[in-house]
Amino acid sequence: MNLLVLAAETENPLVPPIPELVIGLIAFVIVFGFLAKKLLPNINKVLDERREQIEGGIEKAEAAQTEAQSVLEQYKAQLAEARHEAARLRQEALEQGTALKEELRAEGQRQREEIIAAGHAQIEADRKAASQALRQDVGKLATDLAGKLVGESLEDAARQSRTIDRFLSELEEKAEAAR
Repeated sequence: MNLLVLAAETENPLVPPIPELVIGLIAFVIVFGFLAKKLLPNINKVLDERREQIEGGIEKAEAAQTEAQSVLEQYKAQLAEARHEAARLRQEALEQGTALKEELRAEGQRQREEIIAAGHAQIEADRKAASQALRQDVGKLATDLAGKLVGESLEDAARQSRTIDRFLSELEEKAEAAR
């Protein structure tokens, strides 16, 4: 017995017996072969599908990014066009306002000139009417005075008119000479 115990003691506990090693190796090859034939294709198939989904997602994301960039450029172009249009409308309104202001100023100037012309015409008409009334009154007074001085009546209309005209002409000449 001592020999068996000695033989058992000489065996290394870390090294397995050869028959177990061979059976383990055969079992490993069978399991590995089964996994390689059945499970590995399914795993590869799932991995390929996953890679295609990821690549498709990246392509979709890139396409979406490109489309978003295109839409952004369109919006920027539309915004620039809208700003340009707003500036044009603002300038047009300013020009129209200036033209309207000038037109109203010209209309006001024209109306002022008409009012001034009408005022001058009215003043001239009033001056003539006053001159005519004054001429008649002065003529009447002058003929009455002259009749009293001469002692005769100067009621003759023609003579009266000539006398008045001569008197007023002399007054106008003196007035113009005084200026």
